[in-house]
Amino acid sequence: MNRAILRISLACLAMFVLLLINVNYVQAFESSKLAGEPGNIRVFDQQFTYQRGSIIAAGDSKDATIAESRLIKGTDTYRRYYPYGKVYAAVTGYNSIYGNSGIEEAENSLLSGTSSQLTVHNFTALLTGKQKQGATVELTISPAAQEAAYNALSTSTAGHAAALVALNPSTGAILAMASYPTFNPNELTSLNGGTLDRNDNRLLHDSSQPLLNRATQMTLPPGSTFKIVTSAAAYGTGKVANPNSTIPAPTVLTLPNGNLLHNDDGEACANGNPSIIEAFLLSCDTAFGHLGIRLTSPVLRHYSSLFGMNRPLSVPVPVTPSVLPEGKDWLDPSLTAFTAIGQFNDAVTPLQEAMFAATIANHGKLMEPYLVSQVLGPGLSVIESHTPTAMPNTGIPSRYAGYIQQMMFQVTHNPAGTAYLTAGPPATSITIDGKTGTAQNGVNNTGLNDAVFTCFVPGVNGQSSPIAVGVMVQGGGYGADAAAPLAVKVIKAYLAAHS
Repeated sequence: MNRAILRISLACLAMFVLLLINVNYVQAFESSKLAGEPGNIRVFDQQFTYQRGSIIAAGDSKDATIAESRLIKGTDTYRRYYPYGKVYAAVTGYNSIYGNSGIEEAENSLLSGTSSQLTVHNFTALLTGKQKQGATVELTISPAAQEAAYNALSTSTAGHAAALVALNPSTGAILAMASYPTFNPNELTSLNGGTLDRNDNRLLHDSSQPLLNRATQMTLPPGSTFKIVTSAAAYGTGKVANPNSTIPAPTVLTLPNGNLLHNDDGEACANGNPSIIEAFLLSCDTAFGHLGIRLTSPVLRHYSSLFGMNRPLSVPVPVTPSVLPEGKDWLDPSLTAFTAIGQFNDAVTPLQEAMFAATIANHGKLMEPYLVSQVLGPGLSVIESHTPTAMPNTGIPSRYAGYIQQMMFQVTHNPAGTAYLTAGPPATSITIDGKTGTAQNGVNNTGLNDAVFTCFVPGVNGQSSPIAVGVMVQGGGYGADAAAPLAVKVIKAYLAAHS
């Protein structure tokens, strides 16, 4: 009998020891994970009783707080507030009782204070009786560039859906990310369920899709901006030796399937046998369509990947991949002609458009785009700091990037160039190298031409390029008219703030 009781006692002791170990393990190592569970009601209720970390835009003369938690008067409850509302909505997203988006979602564990990286801070606060507080997330966004981008989109697109992204080519830092139409995130921070439901339903059912961040989630055909990729492939495969090499450019190109490819308005392309730099500045579709057939779709897809397409990307907000897909008909040489001019199955985001220009601006090296520069703990100690890195398996030789830069310069500085009047000397004294795009068809065809422009300001006196911009205006018409002026406004504002 004593032996049986001893066995039971030992078994109970073992279970108590295991329970004690598990409790300590959960407290020490699983607390942050459990706190982050969406079904944790206790944490859900508590999240509004302490101060969520701020989101700060940095990069100009002084920092700007673009998201913060404010104590509701007469209560011990905090509510999220966005001082600039719509201007930064595509960046911050929103924080509501129903969920988050944008940076609020991507960096939620740090902002909310539930990240394991804040365990020591939270424990110290508990011991000292101080209030728990989330971390501050500092972004790469330039207030001057962001405000110019939002103002340009909201006032100069004639109501068309549009987006703009600006990058620092040498680091990948995102300087501006704006989308239109957009929303005021303050409408989604109400702690009153009925008010929040009304606002949420109105935004969700708005046909203009204001909650969609078009800068990273809208894909449209790139139009002639894809000729940057086609040119890189031509140089890289030896099909074209240098910018002065001539290529065939008939007024009408008869495709292998018997269909015809025309230049815009049926115009002739110079003398029918121009240099590639002349075909580029005039944006001759027949020249680059013919070149695409010679290159083949697999080669174009490979070179598009060198510019960042066909791969997952997070900045850290999620990004819809820009693609040149291996579809059913993608090997058809007649359709490859349209791929080469950005009007078949290629689909890109405005972010990708900025990456096209940034690759050329950075001498062929594509840096990984990013939004968060650093994260600061409640005591302003640095928890995380971003180190700029090149995007793996991307980039082109600097010699070819130099050739394409010469071609992009001619687009804006040669009186015959497609963007001479809107992004060249008549429009600005700033040197801007760019490429226009007017997509007449594609996977997202709306029946109207999509206006596209990608460009950068070249570095001078050995300095790196300060900014590259990508703009897309859905149904906007010609890229030179509807997209290029928006990029110029952002560039002017950014350079003025950093002069």
